[in-house]
Amino acid sequence: MDRKEAHEKFKKFLKDGENRITPERFEVLDYAIDFEGHFGADELFIRMKNKKSNVSRATVYNTLELLAQCGLLSKRNFGENKFRYESNVGKVNHDHLICTNCGAIIEFEETKIQKIVEEFSQKLGFTPTGYSFNVFGKCNNPNCKRNKNG
Repeated sequence: MDRKEAHEKFKKFLKDGENRITPERFEVLDYAIDFEGHFGADELFIRMKNKKSNVSRATVYNTLELLAQCGLLSKRNFGENKFRYESNVGKVNHDHLICTNCGAIIEFEETKIQKIVEEFSQKLGFTPTGYSFNVFGKCNNPNCKRNKNG
């Protein structure tokens, strides 16, 4: 899916849900699509403000929720008691390794995991719309704060 298709999908989602279709919501969509990696609502808001956007913090928060409901963003909880988002536009399904010390997030793709999800879904009479597989642990990066603190 490209940017134009994302805009069309979001417009239809907003219309079907009887939500207002505003330029500000599409500005949030564009910034979210362009954000590399995982981001929080405040990070996106600050990036937008630094680029002279006039979109309010409330609009960013509310629009991110709508984009997640629409399926254009994935809303993730990586164990830090706050939600992070990532764009689904132009991306393949992937999984995450999360360091509980330094917060590093390593993305990886593994077809075996996808096959297990499909197999168990079929076996249990379930139609998945997506999944999130996160492995928590400690990274081996020498710059990890674990290694600095002993």
